[in-house]
Amino acid sequence: MPLEKISPWPFVGMGGLACALFLYGASVLLVPWWAVLILVLLWLVLFVTACRWWTPHPQRLPWLALFAVVFWFGYVNAGGAWLGWTA
Repeated sequence: MPLEKISPWPFVGMGGLACALFLYGASVLLVPWWAVLILVLLWLVLFVTACRWWTPHPQRLPWLALFAVVFWFGYVNAGGAWLGWTA
């Protein structure tokens, strides 16, 4: 019985989501608490999506993590520019 090759991409994606969680949590130093709450809720949605995609779509998980980081960057910068979030 041949062994199936295990894809590394889900592990890469989950590692990226873990990094994004640290960014989201550290945002409390820059943005209001309610904005961090929105970020954490978004991260939970992304995490559940990543868990559901683990086996059927392993190649999508790194893109999900990349989206999480790019969204964080845009969210914090837009809030700082338009809503006056400052440290």
